[in-house]
Amino acid sequence: MTAATHSPLFPQVPDVPDSADAVLEGLDPEQREVATALRGPVCVLAGAGTGKTRAITHRIAYGVRAGILQPTSVLAVTFTNRAAGEMRGRLRQLGAQGVQARTFHSAALRQLQYFWPKAIGGGMPRLIDRKIQLVADAAAALGTRLDRGELRDVTSEIEWCKVTQTIPADYPYAAAKAGRESPRDPTEIAHLYAAYEDLKRDRAVIDFEDVLLLTVAILQDRHDIAEQIRAQYQHFVVDEYQDVSPLQQRLLELWLGERDDLCVVGDASQTIYSFTGATPDHLLDFRVRYPGATVVKLVRDYRSTPQVVRLANGLLAQAHGRAADHRLELVSQRPSGPEPVYAEYTDEPAEAEGAARRIRELIDAGVPAAEIAVLFRTNSQSETYEQALADAGVPYQLRGAERFFDRPEVRKAGIALRGAARFGGNDALLDGAVDLPSQVRAVLSGEGGWTPVPPAGSGAVRERWESLAALVNLAQDLAAARPGATLGDFVAELDERANAQHAPTVQGVTLASLHAAKGLEWDAVFLVGVAEGMLPITYAKTDEQIEEERRLLYVGVTRARERLHVSWALSRSPGGRPSRRPSRFLDGLRPGTTPTVGRGAAAAVGGVERGVLAAAAAAAPRRTQRTPARCRVCGRTLTDAGEMKLMRCEDCPSDMDEGLYERLREWRAAQAAQSGQPDFCVFTDRTLMAIAEARPDSAAELSRIPGVLSRKLRSYGADVLAICAGQEVGGEGVDD
Repeated sequence: MTAATHSPLFPQVPDVPDSADAVLEGLDPEQREVATALRGPVCVLAGAGTGKTRAITHRIAYGVRAGILQPTSVLAVTFTNRAAGEMRGRLRQLGAQGVQARTFHSAALRQLQYFWPKAIGGGMPRLIDRKIQLVADAAAALGTRLDRGELRDVTSEIEWCKVTQTIPADYPYAAAKAGRESPRDPTEIAHLYAAYEDLKRDRAVIDFEDVLLLTVAILQDRHDIAEQIRAQYQHFVVDEYQDVSPLQQRLLELWLGERDDLCVVGDASQTIYSFTGATPDHLLDFRVRYPGATVVKLVRDYRSTPQVVRLANGLLAQAHGRAADHRLELVSQRPSGPEPVYAEYTDEPAEAEGAARRIRELIDAGVPAAEIAVLFRTNSQSETYEQALADAGVPYQLRGAERFFDRPEVRKAGIALRGAARFGGNDALLDGAVDLPSQVRAVLSGEGGWTPVPPAGSGAVRERWESLAALVNLAQDLAAARPGATLGDFVAELDERANAQHAPTVQGVTLASLHAAKGLEWDAVFLVGVAEGMLPITYAKTDEQIEEERRLLYVGVTRARERLHVSWALSRSPGGRPSRRPSRFLDGLRPGTTPTVGRGAAAAVGGVERGVLAAAAAAAPRRTQRTPARCRVCGRTLTDAGEMKLMRCEDCPSDMDEGLYERLREWRAAQAAQSGQPDFCVFTDRTLMAIAEARPDSAAELSRIPGVLSRKLRSYGADVLAICAGQEVGGEGVDD
């Protein structure tokens, strides 16, 4: 299932912009600032619906088309394969082919597979898709009985440990410090974690988190490999930066090395995955780490009506905590729409029936079912709404369940379609099928059990039919976009979508948890179960946990484009005691209630903030250079990162002062030993070579050498200049 959009699955591909300046056309002032800020650290604070993906893809494309960025030197990091695939598609449309857009795990896995023989030797261990069976085996080895729920919770704790780089022995302390509620005694969790790691080693397998951990370990231990990767990628863009875990941040730092050509995009008010180790601190501390950073705030909301935006802003206006201090005040760019609807019901079944009735009315009025969503706090709430929608004759799809291309019926259909494409006209199933849609319908009718009329009711039979119907609709859209498309073309499209987990839109109302709805949008959204005990959830005890629940509701509200329906039930079951009350988060926002005032921190408005070092950074030649780097000896254009750092070809004669180079290396070793970090974290060998060749006699000359960033200049500049002048130094630099 995919985000509902107003465009077809195969939209008309726009013309590629004919110039770099044409790439900037249509961007608003803040988006244009993002697109043209191509050097040094850039932080984009982007509110919901403000076009952040548009801004960063145009930024990359503008840099490539203007000749400022080499496509193969850019790595754009996203959090889902779908987002990475969408970014690659947009970049192609903008004429910026060759840019790598991957998830953290995909990029790390690619590097791990390539460098494993060199760094470790032999074949890489097998990567397991799911760790839950291995956790069960570890528990059995310890004689511990875990039911299904406990097994899932223990697995989540192990994942949290790994992304926060917590070893088994440290789990009890780390869990207590983080305020986590352990599913079992913390010491027992630590033993299960240790047994799980032992079992992995015995079976020669690694898990999802190991991909990042092992890549980090190799880059930390093998400076030559780290330098090879840094030579490949010199410019980084990270989307959804508020969701970065400590482990992902460490990997990013190793990819960057000494450089600061980094653009991050995020919104602290959409931090809803802290239970997985995600933290907005990296986003909020970006200016601290990079005082010279350019910060751009995107607040023009192109998604939602003013009425929806007003509710979203109201939710955050009452918030507390650090994320609330950095909230963005959204400004709707859309025409006025209906006010949000608030509804109270006696019990949950009545609430579900009320939502289903209103959804039926919307569909009858012409709103496509795929443009409607029902969002709830926990997956356990889904069943009641499935039944209510089925009773109302409304098709639906579940999001967050089994991935579309992993479903048995989809796998079986893929095999049948592939076979029919291979045999072509010799397949009896295709007799009388004259075009692509009729061929797909024929194959799925014969092999998959698809019928033109959907089965009655809900459940597995209906879900299977909806999956096959999505394939039929996809074939119709492909045929409309490419009239000559064949069954082979359709199979190729399915393969490409499966690789990117880009599922076709199922023509039904989406049922999803609020967590699963992140990044999606619909014309009409029904937020259900918005009551105390559910939002915030009962086990949210601390102030931080309560505020994350508020942000979760904010994410739900900002999924709606035009219509928003908020409801709650006074009791769980018919005839039950009506002891529930609407969520505290709605106080002061729904009619007849008084607001709960938050800290009152002023919201950030849109615009650009230049860092305290931005002017100096902009003045440095390496920041503003828009022409290709050329060898200072022979004049050849340089593309290799190492050569660009030396400003000469590798084979061109060097005028390096060997004695100066050795003195710099000795000084660097002393600095590294004092700070407890590797030598290259002070300066790389190539930077020292460049210094020994240039022999700078002023801070301005030293700052022009690639690899001597502003923070390095502050920390080590005086020492380096003294060494270049033949003076003795005490071996102590200025620590940042």
